[in-house]
Amino acid sequence: MEATSGKKNPAEDLMCGRGIFPDLCSPAPVRLTVWCKSLLFHGHGYTVYDDSDGRMVFRVDNYAHNWRQETVLMDYTGNVLLTIRRRRKILNLTESWEAFKGDKDVQRMGGGRRPLFKATKNLGSHSCSISMFTGYGVKPLGYRMNWSRDKEWSKIYQEAAANTPVAEVSRKCCSVPKKLLDKDVLTLRVQPGMDQALAMAMIMITNSMR
Repeated sequence: MEATSGKKNPAEDLMCGRGIFPDLCSPAPVRLTVWCKSLLFHGHGYTVYDDSDGRMVFRVDNYAHNWRQETVLMDYTGNVLLTIRRRRKILNLTESWEAFKGDKDVQRMGGGRRPLFKATKNLGSHSCSISMFTGYGVKPLGYRMNWSRDKEWSKIYQEAAANTPVAEVSRKCCSVPKKLLDKDVLTLRVQPGMDQALAMAMIMITNSMR
């Protein structure tokens, strides 16, 4: 019988319900408030809070003019969780994005050039597919994200359970009086076991689409 190292790659962790970041996979549903603004003056980004206790969970700050091409998702302390890069090819009918765990420059220096996942969208489509990569190039798990610009919602499905969303985002609504807040204030509902960082990365990709 062969001995195993006991180490699992990120895609295997997702299959086991542990996610890319186990600490961000709650056993209970989670509701986050996504403010589509950076805390930095004149910066592009997001600030994300947990509705249950008001603590900051994620932040995205970007001064660069090409922020739609590459951006990073950080935790509340500023540690980079995911680097997201847009891959656009001239005269191509599809657009794609690649996400790397941590800082992409660090990944390149260490020789880890393979992305953690890739999102692909056909031009004119209102959905994109997300393929998770293992260290061997296999894609055992994927997601699909659908959205409606008019109705202002997005839903993320896992391919293994295509009829039940694992995360949903919509305009945030005040409880009293019941009315919608500004368009840059969203509610992100994440189901048990779904990685909150992965869900937030998908929303960032959706919002970067023109």
